Amino acid sequence: MINDWGRAAINRSLEPAGRWLVRRGIHPDAMTVFGTAGATGFAIWLIPTGHLFAASMIVWGFAMLDVLDGAMARARGVTSPFGGVLDSLCDRIVDGTVFAGIAWWAAANDRWIIVALALVCLISGQLISYIKARAEAAGLQGGGGVVERAERLILGLTGIGLTGLGLWWAVDVALWLLTAGSLVTVGQRIHTVWVSAREQYGAATGRTDAPDRAALEPGGPSRDGG
Repeated sequence: MINDWGRAAINRSLEPAGRWLVRRGIHPDAMTVFGTAGATGFAIWLIPTGHLFAASMIVWGFAMLDVLDGAMARARGVTSPFGGVLDSLCDRIVDGTVFAGIAWWAAANDRWIIVALALVCLISGQLISYIKARAEAAGLQGGGGVVERAERLILGLTGIGLTGLGLWWAVDVALWLLTAGSLVTVGQRIHTVWVSAREQYGAATGRTDAPDRAALEPGGPSRDGG
């Protein structure tokens, strides 16, 4: 949704900045690490201590550097597999830290339903990303869904930001919506993987029945416990 609609426009607007930074010798990976360190540090510091509006603004600003590093990579004209892995890893760190911080703040204020919702959002967010990565490693499709990373950050940070401005119920609404959307997305991605596996198996064998796991993994059952 937001990823598909907004990323192209944002990328275009950041191209000049990306070229400017590259001309100054700044590497995209350095920008990735800088943005992650800033977002993570301020999330750990500001959210549990109740500075919710400041946290939403500052963490969002650092998280936006995730888009800027892509513009820098395109300006360099070099595709880096390591950079892609680093970017994905840093995304997971920021996402996890934000929702862990919300859970920490909620626990300190005896808002245990919010603690539970934040933990569900944290776990489901990591799972959503893992499903796609594991599917693509197996040559399958596993993306899509109603809630991706942009939606997770926008809803989570908007919820705490408005709560910091005095709307105490905003974080409740945001996390309930995000929890429902995340669980739906997990189901959507699992279904996408299943359909992709069925199509791949049918193309390879001419059969239309559902394949078993062993048929999809020529090396036998996966030892990946992720």
